[in-house]
Amino acid sequence: MGGLSLVTIVIIAANVLISFKGFNDYSFFERYKFNIGGIRRGEQIRVFSSGFLHADQQHLLFNMLTLYFFADRVIYELGEFNFLIVYVCSLIMGSLLSFYFHKNEYHYSAVGASGAVMGILYSAILIDPMMQINFFIPGFVFGIGYLLYSIYGMRKRNDNIGHDAHFGGAIGGFVVTLILMPSLFETDLLMIGLLAIPIIVLFVMHKMGKL
Repeated sequence: MGGLSLVTIVIIAANVLISFKGFNDYSFFERYKFNIGGIRRGEQIRVFSSGFLHADQQHLLFNMLTLYFFADRVIYELGEFNFLIVYVCSLIMGSLLSFYFHKNEYHYSAVGASGAVMGILYSAILIDPMMQINFFIPGFVFGIGYLLYSIYGMRKRNDNIGHDAHFGGAIGGFVVTLILMPSLFETDLLMIGLLAIPIIVLFVMHKMGKL
C-alpha cells in the first residue's frame, strides 16, 4: 500500500495548523468551533470548520494517529479523491447529527476531527471487516461495539465526548463507502448487515423516545 498519501499529509497538516491557531487565538477558536447558537444564527461554516479545531494537543494527536493508521486502507481501495469525499462527508454528517440531537441546546459546543476520522475508520472496517484492531479484535467487532458504546454515551451524557459526532461520522463513512464501492453488496452483504445494526438501533431508540 506504500507510504503516507499526500492527501493524508495535507489533512493532518491542516488539522495541526488550524488547531494550533485555535490554541493560541481564543477569538478564532470561538468563531469557528461547533456551536448550536452560532449555527442557528446562520454561521453554517462552523459545521465544517469545527472539524479542524481541537480542545488540546492530546485530542489532536489521538485523532491524527487514528487517521494515520486507517487512511491508507481506504485510499488503497477507493483512491485519494474518493477518500477525501468520505472524509468530508463524514465530518459534515458528524456535525449534522450533533446539531440534530442538540438543536435546542443553544450553548452546546464541540470541536474535533473525530466525526471525520470515525468515518474513515468505519469505511476501512467496511472494506476489510477482519482487519485486526488492537492486535486481536476483528474490525467489525470493534466497529459494532464502539457504536453501541456511542449510543450508551449519547443516552447517558455523563462525559465530554461527542458521541453523536462519532456516530454521525460512522454513518457518513458507511453510506458513502457503499455508494462509492457498490461491489461490497455482492461480496460482503452479511458484514454490511452486521455493521448496520448499531445504526438501526440508534434510529429505533430515537423513534421510541429513548434518546
